[in-house]
Amino acid sequence: MKLLILTDGIQPFVIGGMQKHSFSLARQLAILGHQVTLVHCVASSAKLPDKQEIESAFGIEAMQNLEVIGFKFPAPSWYPGHYLKESYIYSRQVYDKLKDRLSDFDFIYAKGFTAWYFLEQKSKGKALPKIGLKFHGYEMFQKPANLKMRLHNWMLSGPTKWNNVHADYIFSYGGKITQILKDLGIVRDAIIEIPTGIDEAWIQKGHQSETRRDFVFIGRFERRKGVEEINHALQSLIGKKNFHFHFIGPIPPSVKIKSDQITYHGSISDKNEIRSILDRCGVLVTPSHSEGMPNVIMEGMARGLAVLTTDVGAISSVVNQENGWFVTPGDAEG
Repeated sequence: MKLLILTDGIQPFVIGGMQKHSFSLARQLAILGHQVTLVHCVASSAKLPDKQEIESAFGIEAMQNLEVIGFKFPAPSWYPGHYLKESYIYSRQVYDKLKDRLSDFDFIYAKGFTAWYFLEQKSKGKALPKIGLKFHGYEMFQKPANLKMRLHNWMLSGPTKWNNVHADYIFSYGGKITQILKDLGIVRDAIIEIPTGIDEAWIQKGHQSETRRDFVFIGRFERRKGVEEINHALQSLIGKKNFHFHFIGPIPPSVKIKSDQITYHGSISDKNEIRSILDRCGVLVTPSHSEGMPNVIMEGMARGLAVLTTDVGAISSVVNQENGWFVTPGDAEG
């Protein structure tokens, strides 16, 4: 097949679960022999990767069937909701770049709002290939952690529903994500359930825990990720229990807890370094208020870790009482 994949960034040039998923999807489809045109972007202030950096990331085998087109995402504005306007502009820029080639593709796979302008043109009668959307977590339709998140979700919900209703297919992780789509009015035949996946290099047979109980959190400092609840629990347990906690990700200095029982590793992009830290731990902690299907859970499980998490998104499709524990979102005591 000739596939057009629209993304809002790919690893290692943009950090995030969606970006990791986009990279792996494009790479594997190209290796399988499909002709893939991948559109990605970086922040307006960042440097676009050159040809050599792209080839180094994807490898020779994938590049035989892969064309990569880069953009700079529009510069952010100051007012609330600016991300929606910038997403629409980005989608239009991509459309204008590719409009004369769109008939060459058999299918368009789009992340988030990247196909917004494409869907608008299609709704006006423009002949375009079938378009499938992937909004990973549908967090805007899940319970928010606070008032700020509630307002944020409210702004995103309308445009998200419009994009989903006008697409030909919607890709879901399953679980509660599929129910959200049904509640939006998406017919079941238009929903394609595909679990997330990770590179097989993450998989380790056997896992030996150390005598010390090591826990690890991987992610951004974002209210819905539950870092505040983790901190509350840590402050209750430090000095009373024998454990060590690792944070991987950009945790601001203002929320860091000073303790010999906590290590802040900062942002890490090297996979081997992340795997080395995971291999010293026994439990991955992801107490999110809303999620899709976090890659970090799959990666943690692949290294043999149990998972302490919340029953949101599609997490319950892989975590159960045999390999982890569920706590209620926002329940620091739990």
